[in-house]
Amino acid sequence: MKKFVVVLSLLLALCMFSAVFADGETLTLILRAGTYAEVLKEAIPAFEEANNCKIEFSEETFDDLHTKIALDAVNAEGAYDVLMLDGTWMTEFSENGVLANLSDLGYTFDDDIIPATTAAGVDADGNIYMLPYYGNVTIFMYNKDLIDKYNDGVVPETWNGILELSQKMKADGVDGYILRQGEGDPNVTDFLPVLKAFGGWVLNEDFTEVTLNTPEAKAALEFYIDLYKAGNLLDKDNMVAAVNNGSAAMAVGWPGWGADHYTSIRTKVADDSEEQYTSIYGCWFLGMAENSAHKDLALKFLEYAMDPEVQLATVADGGVPCRESSLLAESSLELKPNLAVVYSALSTGTYRPAVSFYTDMVNTFGPYLGAAVAGTMSVDDALAQGQAACEALLP
Repeated sequence: MKKFVVVLSLLLALCMFSAVFADGETLTLILRAGTYAEVLKEAIPAFEEANNCKIEFSEETFDDLHTKIALDAVNAEGAYDVLMLDGTWMTEFSENGVLANLSDLGYTFDDDIIPATTAAGVDADGNIYMLPYYGNVTIFMYNKDLIDKYNDGVVPETWNGILELSQKMKADGVDGYILRQGEGDPNVTDFLPVLKAFGGWVLNEDFTEVTLNTPEAKAALEFYIDLYKAGNLLDKDNMVAAVNNGSAAMAVGWPGWGADHYTSIRTKVADDSEEQYTSIYGCWFLGMAENSAHKDLALKFLEYAMDPEVQLATVADGGVPCRESSLLAESSLELKPNLAVVYSALSTGTYRPAVSFYTDMVNTFGPYLGAAVAGTMSVDDALAQGQAACEALLP
C-alpha cells in the first residue's frame, strides 16, 4: 500500500511539471558516477515521457566531472544542460560564468529544504546557482559484531576512545580503524573530521590564510597517524568491504557508500574537550550550464528533481534527500533508520571552503598528508611544506 502511495505521488508530481516540448528536444546531463547518478537516473524515464523529450547523460569521476564542466563552459553553446556539482566548486563556477543564475530564472527554495544544505549553492547576494540534491555528509561506519565483541556494543563517544579501542583490536590481529587511500580529495577529506575535532582547519575564516602548519593541525596529524598504526589504509570500495565483512572495525564514510551500520561522527577528542562540528558536508548539487541551449527544459527538470515526492521516491534507490519531509518520513525511516543520523549531520555540518582554489589546494596538500602517514616525511615537514605549497595558491 505504501509503495502504491509513493508511486501515485510521483505520478502527481510529474503532472505538475509536464509540458509539451518540441519533438526531438534533448536534454544532456553530466553526473558524478556512483549512487549519486544512479538515483537521479531512476527518475529520468518518467520525466521524458511526461515532457515529450529525451535525456542523455554521462557519468564521470570526481576529477573528470570538474574538468569536463570547466572545459565545456568556454563554448558558445554547451554540450551539457544540467550539471551535477560538488559544493566546493560554487565560487569557481559562479564567478567564471559557468553556471546559470537560477534566481534570475525564477527558482526559489522552499522551507522544507534543510537550510544548512543550501548555503553552498548561494552567492553573497543570495542568488541561487546550485540546488542540494544528494545529502552527502560524513558519517562514522562501524562493524557491529566487532563493536559488540570488543566494547560491549558501544561505539566510543570520543576520538580518544576510538583510538584506544582500535589499538586494543590491532593487538588482537584486527584492523581497528581504516584511513582512506588516495592523495587529494580522498585522503584530505578523510582527515578533515579529525583536524576539525582538534580545533584546526585548512583556511582561516575569511579564506585569506592557510592554516595547515599549526599546533592544532600537528596534534591532529599525529593522532591520525596513530589511527593508521592501529588499522590500515584502503581505497573506498575496500574500506567499506572491510568494515562490512569484519576484517576492520571503524572508518569515516558517506551515506551512499553502503555501510551496514553507521552513526554520527564524534565531535570531541576527549570527554572534556570542546565540541566541534566534525561532520563534513559533501553534498552533491544540481545546476544549469549558463551556455545551455535548453534552459526552459533544464529548469523544469531541476524543479522536478527537487520536488518533495520525487525526492522521497529516491530513498528506496539509495537517495539521501536534503528535504526534511523526505528524510524523516515514516516510510524512509522504516527502510533506512540511519537517515535520522544523516538528518542531524546535515543540520549541523561544516562546509569545506567554497573558494575557487580549493580543488587545487587539496590536490596540493594530499601528497604531503600521504607522505606523513606513510612515514616518508615527518609531520613537521609535511605540514610546513604543505602550508608553503598551498600558500602559493592564494589569490
